[in-house]
Amino acid sequence: MPASLSPRLAAIVNALPLQPHSRVLEIGCGPGSAARAIAARLTTGHILAIDRSATAIAQAEAASVEEVASGRMTVRHVAAEEFVPQAHEEPYDVVFAVRVGALDGRHPQVGQRVLQRIAMATTADARLFIDGGDPLRELPIPRS
Repeated sequence: MPASLSPRLAAIVNALPLQPHSRVLEIGCGPGSAARAIAARLTTGHILAIDRSATAIAQAEAASVEEVASGRMTVRHVAAEEFVPQAHEEPYDVVFAVRVGALDGRHPQVGQRVLQRIAMATTADARLFIDGGDPLRELPIPRS
């Protein structure tokens, strides 16, 4: 576990059901600390870290050169409610968000749009986790 990870983020990363081949989507990655810790656990898997803040994405890119170069991590500047997987992207099987108002109930209308975007970008048996549990709680991904 990288030294830059707070105990809280370390607990969240440790609680995720990660496999070496997992495809992970982090919503609201900030400077990318959790994404780097997850990338370190992946072999054939991949993590895409997104954030609405250009500053956060610039910080994540600057701190994640090795992980991005390895092919295990990508960062993208996009708001969760605007996220659309690119044509070549395989679906994700684990999604998580820490302190994201659209998913923790602070912005329910935006949250519905985010959940629709997550549903479009994930496998049928994907799982979505947010902070606020012990240390995580799982939210259902709506399937139409």
